[in-house]
Amino acid sequence: MGYQTIRNTVEDRIGTITLNRPENRNAISIRMRREISACLGEWQCSENVHAVIITGSGTTFSAGFDLKEFGKPELFDDLYSTSVLYHREIWHFPKPVIAAVNGAAVAGGLDLAAICDIRICSPSAVFGHPEIKFGVPPLFTPLRWLIGDGMARDLCLTGRRINAEEALRIGLVSEIVRDESLIERATRLAKEILEAPFPALQFVKGYLKDNANRGFEESFCVEHDKAFQEFLLKKAVEGLKKGNP
Repeated sequence: MGYQTIRNTVEDRIGTITLNRPENRNAISIRMRREISACLGEWQCSENVHAVIITGSGTTFSAGFDLKEFGKPELFDDLYSTSVLYHREIWHFPKPVIAAVNGAAVAGGLDLAAICDIRICSPSAVFGHPEIKFGVPPLFTPLRWLIGDGMARDLCLTGRRINAEEALRIGLVSEIVRDESLIERATRLAKEILEAPFPALQFVKGYLKDNANRGFEESFCVEHDKAFQEFLLKKAVEGLKKGNP
């Protein structure tokens, strides 16, 4: 299947999805979410793909959702439905997923990295939830599972950005790798993972998803579904009324 907003390759049982809108800082559009969902759907039961790497083209992992689409009311239903589907499909994907973060991963870009299993990043990586400054609640629970309650509260409430060194210190990423070696290292990491028998990896993925006090579905319904409907789309409507989509 051909894609317009992502590139996908498969080699040595490792599938790589590259967000491919560098002119828009890899903003995650409706089409991109659909294409990521479709690609993961193809790979879910494929014998040729046992692990996945997600990265960005150019110098940015992802600047978050494509905000231009929130200025078009006719897209609101698609904005919501594709966001609901794509987040869940990544979270519930039954095979290991590695985020190779090559630059800024903010707002929805940070969410994307956070719901992967492992994150490595380049020295130029930046992480943050600046959307809170514009009245949009960020996802908290997946981040809390990674870096602890206190630091997750800090990032979600302040909207401040952190660099690669701080991300490593707090456990958001497990390694910092030179830009030119990032994909190579992600590939070696995937190969290390795939040294284990695949049925064991699938079993582990099954319980990694729901081993916290509050499961992903319970928290996501509040932090994403409800917030999207009551804040994100509402802010878009207010912007349209003011003539600032």
